[in-house]
Amino acid sequence: MNRRSGQSLVEFALVAFLTTITLLFVIEASRMVIVYAAVANAAREGVRFAITHGSSRATGSGSSDAAGPGSNPAQVIAVIDNFAGIAPLTIGKLVIDVTYPNASNAPGQTVNVTVVYPYDPLITFFPSSLRLGSASQGVILF
Repeated sequence: MNRRSGQSLVEFALVAFLTTITLLFVIEASRMVIVYAAVANAAREGVRFAITHGSSRATGSGSSDAAGPGSNPAQVIAVIDNFAGIAPLTIGKLVIDVTYPNASNAPGQTVNVTVVYPYDPLITFFPSSLRLGSASQGVILF
C-alpha cells in the first residue's frame, strides 16, 4: 500500500509540470501574435499617412503637411511610433524604413514602409532572437 501512495504524487508532479509549460507557451505565443499584429498595423498606418500626405499638401513639418520625398520623414515615423506604442513593445527598438522608390512624393508614385521589431520573449528558456517585421506599400493619392 505504501508504494501506491507515492504514485499520485508523481502523477500530479508530471501533470502540473506539463500544464505549467503549456500555459507559459500559450502566454508567450499570444504575446508574440499581439506584437506582430501591432508591427504590421503600424506599417500599414505609416503607409496610409504617407499616401495621403503627398506633394499636393503644403510643405512643412506639421502633421497635416506633406511627408517625404526624403527617406524616413519625421511625420511618418511619428505616426508609426504612436500607433505601435499601444502594444507591449519598446518603441526604441523599432527599426523603421520609409522609402520613396522614385524619389518623389507626387500623386501616383509609390511609398514603401518596413517596420521590424526584435522580439524579446518573457520566458528565455532557450536563447533565441526573433525579428518580427512587416512591409507595406502604397500609391500616393494626393
